[in-house]
Amino acid sequence: MRTDTLLSLQRRPEEVIHRDELLFQVVHQSTELWLKLACQELTDSTRLIGEGSFDTAVRLLERARLGVRLATDQLEMMRRLSPWDFQTIRTVLGHGSGFESPGWAAARRATALLGEAFDRAVEERGIDLAEVYRTQPDTPVHRLAEALIGWDEGISLWRVEHCKMALRLLGEDVLGTKGIPIGVLTKLIGHQFFPRLWLVRTELTRTGPMGDAAPAAPTAPPAAPCPAAPLPEEKDRK
Repeated sequence: MRTDTLLSLQRRPEEVIHRDELLFQVVHQSTELWLKLACQELTDSTRLIGEGSFDTAVRLLERARLGVRLATDQLEMMRRLSPWDFQTIRTVLGHGSGFESPGWAAARRATALLGEAFDRAVEERGIDLAEVYRTQPDTPVHRLAEALIGWDEGISLWRVEHCKMALRLLGEDVLGTKGIPIGVLTKLIGHQFFPRLWLVRTELTRTGPMGDAAPAAPTAPPAAPCPAAPLPEEKDRK
């Protein structure tokens, strides 16, 4: 298991300048391990989708999603770190940044390839994803689409928690360790790896019983409003 090597990767007690450095290192190093496992599952899922083994790919994607959920849950530990104490810990972090995380960089690459494999499978088979959701909920392609959404959603949820953690420790309108504004994190929350699958939801809503494509049900005319005194700005305009 090489646990001796694993446990030697943290700074020794005589090297730390604050006792909570270990907390910070454990959270981030364990995140890299979960992401390493997740990327392995994503890579194999990509291959399986190309081979048409959708259900086997789903099983591995569920593992990947669980790995990211565990990485997200452990951010709770960072809430036990004082913002002032973190200012001391920051002095030994150098200019590293979460944007340079090898695990997240690998996850982005693997997810992009995963999306390309899914798009090819859909195009080659002439699959209408909206129709799959309407009439084929118990099929491998539906399960695969939902597993992909789950992975995409899992990353977004991690980004939400990570952003809140950064704001909790650093505040707003400041720069991170790499000189990147904290506000950049909030913009990443809405990023979608599989926009095609999210757009299916929009199509289903618009074509559903209450959607824009459905005829509007007749409604009673609204009651006449009671006269009201003009607002101060309306008086000024008069």
